[in-house]
Amino acid sequence: MSIAFAKKHLAAIAITGASLLSLPALADNYTIDTKGAHASINFSVKHMGFSILTGRFDTFAGEFTYDPANLGASTVSVTIDTNSVDTNHAERDKHLRTAEFLNVEKNPKASFVSKKVVVGSDKTSFDLVGDFTLNGVTKSITIATKKVGEGKDPWGGQRAGFEGTTEIFLKDFKIDSKFIPETESIKLSLNVEGVKK
Repeated sequence: MSIAFAKKHLAAIAITGASLLSLPALADNYTIDTKGAHASINFSVKHMGFSILTGRFDTFAGEFTYDPANLGASTVSVTIDTNSVDTNHAERDKHLRTAEFLNVEKNPKASFVSKKVVVGSDKTSFDLVGDFTLNGVTKSITIATKKVGEGKDPWGGQRAGFEGTTEIFLKDFKIDSKFIPETESIKLSLNVEGVKK
């Protein structure tokens, strides 16, 4: 091997190594901990202009990627079983499942898939922008999100948790609010705790 060839070979190795070092670390993958009931999807609506009605979806699943050094690269995907709507009132829940509202027979699933992350100045809050599908309609929504915490759990796993809020309008998802005219919008609040895969 000539000295010139050896120098070129070593230079190539050095450049490759430097390139690899400059690449951002890959985000960690997390599974949302619904098994341990450490996550929830809740909603609130006005009830006839008199009070606030609250409810939740009992069954959902999802995952997210997260790198604290690069929040902008985070991703989230969640699928919701709309039949699991629960307002602590059986007859009302039965009505919510009909074609007048969630139409669960035709559209048994709702979902959210993130498309973009806009990081806040404090580096712990961010806006999740993505596609939300409900009642067979997909619209872009923004979820205002804040990190709650991260670290090791007592069982040797790694966890990260977030909370988020957003508001959706019924007419955007072809839900006729004539049955509840004071309820043009629904506020959603999400609490997500994930376990690193």
